Amino acid sequence: MGFQSVGYRTSRGRMWAVALGVGLVGALVIGVIAASTAGNTVEETRAGVGQGSVTGYDITSVHYSLNSLDATKVDAVSFVLDAGPPAGTTVRIKLFEASPNWYDCTISGVSALCTTTSPQATVVEITELVVVAAQ
Repeated sequence: MGFQSVGYRTSRGRMWAVALGVGLVGALVIGVIAASTAGNTVEETRAGVGQGSVTGYDITSVHYSLNSLDATKVDAVSFVLDAGPPAGTTVRIKLFEASPNWYDCTISGVSALCTTTSPQATVVEITELVVVAAQ
């Protein structure tokens, strides 16, 4: 029983060599994956829940600037807000509810100036002034 054929020992040795090779390749792949992910960094972020009041602005001193050559066209709308909006606040207007056109405004302190020339606003289409201010 102590005697084994040379062919049996050779095939058994090949099996061990194949198993060892597969194990080494697997370890190498895992090592490469671990090394490629080890260098990733993620910036610190914040998340939370809170609540606060949302209040609007009181708008006063509304003025429509007519075009100097055609008084049926409105070149700008200006108004005063009751408080200066924080930096980065976007202020826009539209001149009638169904209008797809929103006009950007520039803010200086509490004063707003909104150019209404692209597309050109006309007096006949103005039925209301909608002001939106968002931070």
